[in-house]
Amino acid sequence: MEQNWNVKKNFGFGCMRLPMIDGEADVPKTNQMFDTFMQAGFNYFDTAHGYMGGKSETILRECLTSRYPRESYVLTNKLSTNFFTKQEEIRPLFQSQLEACGVDYFDFYLMHAQDAELFAKYKACRAYETALELQAEGKFKHFGISFHDKATVLEQILTEYSQIEVVQIQFNYADYEDPSVESRKVYEVCRKFGKPVIVMEPVKGGCLVNLPEDAQKVFDRVGTGSYASYALRFAAGFEGVMMVLSGMGTQEMVEDNVRFMKDFKPLNATEQEAVWEVCRILKAQHLIPCTACKYCVDSCPKEIPIPDVFACLNGKQTFKSWNPAYYYSVHTHNRGKAGDCIACGKCEKLCPQHLPIRELLKTVAAEFEKPKA
Repeated sequence: MEQNWNVKKNFGFGCMRLPMIDGEADVPKTNQMFDTFMQAGFNYFDTAHGYMGGKSETILRECLTSRYPRESYVLTNKLSTNFFTKQEEIRPLFQSQLEACGVDYFDFYLMHAQDAELFAKYKACRAYETALELQAEGKFKHFGISFHDKATVLEQILTEYSQIEVVQIQFNYADYEDPSVESRKVYEVCRKFGKPVIVMEPVKGGCLVNLPEDAQKVFDRVGTGSYASYALRFAAGFEGVMMVLSGMGTQEMVEDNVRFMKDFKPLNATEQEAVWEVCRILKAQHLIPCTACKYCVDSCPKEIPIPDVFACLNGKQTFKSWNPAYYYSVHTHNRGKAGDCIACGKCEKLCPQHLPIRELLKTVAAEFEKPKA
């Protein structure tokens, strides 16, 4: 961890799930949560222009930046795709973010949610170049990206823009070997390029707190820590991880998280084995036993990324969260969707697992390609 980044510890406050009352910030509760976090020695806060319906930045101004000296906290913001369509709109947007947060500069500024499609848009709009100009002008200190795609796409981005200082990735034990997320492979690309890692979704949007009963029993046998504690400590224990974010929404979450992250200790061997056992339990619940050998992909005339869309359905079946649908859109952009299958059967002839791929693709399409109401 670079000391001149002013980051005191390896745990950060994700400001996308702060408490609200009737659509407005619950200021007393948010103040209490921020105060508890800061008093425990933590100082890293993460936001984006669209978080909480556009209110996250102004809540930070009211509950953090107007109450604490600027040098006492580290603030990260992002350039999000929904708020610009051309280069000329980026600088005014950035200035509005500074004003919304009530600061003169950001510590970190990230190109938000990069994947192959968005990277092409950001390049066309010269977003990276504009951000680097803002950095040179002292408007923010450190330049990075947040990322949701395959490891090969990240390698392309880091090759083209060596100025990137940090990479924020989705990283947790459930996604570590998931072929639709590629947490491990993406992390390894960060290490290859020597980029410090910021972890998002360490508890997979709460999914690794609300575990199946069999998985709960595994952790209950090895210790008294919360289920969130095993997920956060798993992510924070990897070399090169400078920060693990948690989108905390209650005082109880803050108190639990700072308790075990204040004097951080990586998972011991027994706890690590428990994590892998929980992974095996989660994997056993999957609907489709695809091994992602990808023999089917080369034969598909519609270029459907079959293992990837199967992994998305598996994730949806296990966790019932929004995340698999997001990755489904990433993997099928400019490629075939499950519903494009023409039932030619070439894939099934090559499948070592002898899966009924044509029927399974119908299930995938029914889940992820529902007509909009």
